[in-house]
Amino acid sequence: MEKKYQIRLKATSEVQDFVSAAEKCDFDIDVFYNRVIIDAKSILGVLSLDLNNVLTVQFGGQNTEFENVLKKYVVA
Repeated sequence: MEKKYQIRLKATSEVQDFVSAAEKCDFDIDVFYNRVIIDAKSILGVLSLDLNNVLTVQFGGQNTEFENVLKKYVVA
């Protein structure tokens, strides 16, 4: 089952936290902005996105630790 979250990463340290958690997952995680799709495990890829905008994260696996990190950045 695909899960989708809207998040906002405001600082480089938040990107590092997010990517570090994503790297521990054994499934693909995509970050979308407009028509651009980035691998969430790529710190350079995520940093290349405009961090002023809301990003969409989509994945199909299960990892409680990653989802707990993700919840810190979810846009209400």
